[in-house]
Amino acid sequence: MTQTAPTTTRPTSAGVADRLAAAVRPFIGGDLPVRLQAWDGSVAGPAGAPIVVLRSPDALRRLLWHPGELGAAQAYVTGELDVPEQDGWDLGSALTHAFAVGAERGLSGVRLSPRALVDAVRTAAGLGALGRPPTPPVSQARVTGRLHSLARDRSSISHHYDLSNEFYSLVLEPQMAYSCGYHATPDVSLEEAQRAKLDLVCTKLGLQPGMRMLDVGCGWGSLSLHAAEHFGARVTGVTISAEQKRFIDARIAERGLQDRVEIRLQDYREVPERDHFDAVGSLEMGEHVGARNYPTYVEVLRRSVRPGGRVLVQQMSRQGAGGGRHPGGGPFIESFIAPDMTMRPVGETVGLIEAGGLEVRDVHAMREHYVLTVAGWTANFEAHLPRLRELVGEEVVRVWRLYLVGGALAFRDGRMGVDQVLAVRPGAPHDLPAVRRW
Repeated sequence: MTQTAPTTTRPTSAGVADRLAAAVRPFIGGDLPVRLQAWDGSVAGPAGAPIVVLRSPDALRRLLWHPGELGAAQAYVTGELDVPEQDGWDLGSALTHAFAVGAERGLSGVRLSPRALVDAVRTAAGLGALGRPPTPPVSQARVTGRLHSLARDRSSISHHYDLSNEFYSLVLEPQMAYSCGYHATPDVSLEEAQRAKLDLVCTKLGLQPGMRMLDVGCGWGSLSLHAAEHFGARVTGVTISAEQKRFIDARIAERGLQDRVEIRLQDYREVPERDHFDAVGSLEMGEHVGARNYPTYVEVLRRSVRPGGRVLVQQMSRQGAGGGRHPGGGPFIESFIAPDMTMRPVGETVGLIEAGGLEVRDVHAMREHYVLTVAGWTANFEAHLPRLRELVGEEVVRVWRLYLVGGALAFRDGRMGVDQVLAVRPGAPHDLPAVRRW
């Protein structure tokens, strides 16, 4: 990558920005790849590069206590660090630029000398950045208790999904589908792509009028309502979000579906039915059950469906054995969005599903579709910013902007994927067609 030559606009000896540029040089393997503007108004770094604004020494203090992604995310969501739209750059393109420079410089392999560390500490002290760690942002998750206990899982889900139904109605589309859509072309609307995804799921499950379907982790009811309205299924959905249940119950009443859809406020582990449902669907729920509980999750899917019935799991994946160093998606996602989430390569998930007694019949990769889905959510998010700020405040708005932008890049660059895994329960003949057109 060709770097723009640095331009000097201020004396290099006085400004905070120049002092920081010199201090971080050993950490970033060279000159600043961004245009840094510090709280004293000083500027350093190449002209034409994305601008990063440090508004307070607290941003540095966060980075000292939490080097890397988490400290930067904390500083960004509090507004102590900003990446303003300017000169053709925005947050997405700035992050893309930073990732590219990091890869080019091989920063994961940089080894720091004791002298570099001492110099960095001395600079931080001189800038007033040393001291006790700043208080974590209010928007950062605070979950306690035994990992994936019923109480902790409810707290983790509530942190993300109970912002308010109105918030999600402004970010999603009318069906309130909070999972990857199915985009026939890049220019189809988000609503059309989500409807196509729901049709695809119901078709893969072979739903017919009167069939009984279980929707595990039903969200705001997009699949449950679609299966009942358009495929005539009798649906039971389970969620542990009280906000979601209230929303779906209202829609059931509005559409007169009380005889076809029942929503329970129930953990997946508490589903009592055995050999009962003709089909089971679970859209982007398996990521939340954790590595240790995934066999339990699969067992619930298996025992709930009758022998010969179909099970469809749509689930996000992450490269590296067991999901790599950060199976939850990285320090930011794990701390601000979805605590305790676990992803892994799709092959490992397939292995767990098979080990749980289901026969996998199809695996449908949809990674590129998620880039388009997130783009649709981002457009809705930006279009409704004034009301979103009224609902959740500026800090949560900044969390969500970073979440949406970072998620789109992760799917674009292949750091995360999403797949539909279709399986059947052995023990009776299944009616899955030998030739399938999806």
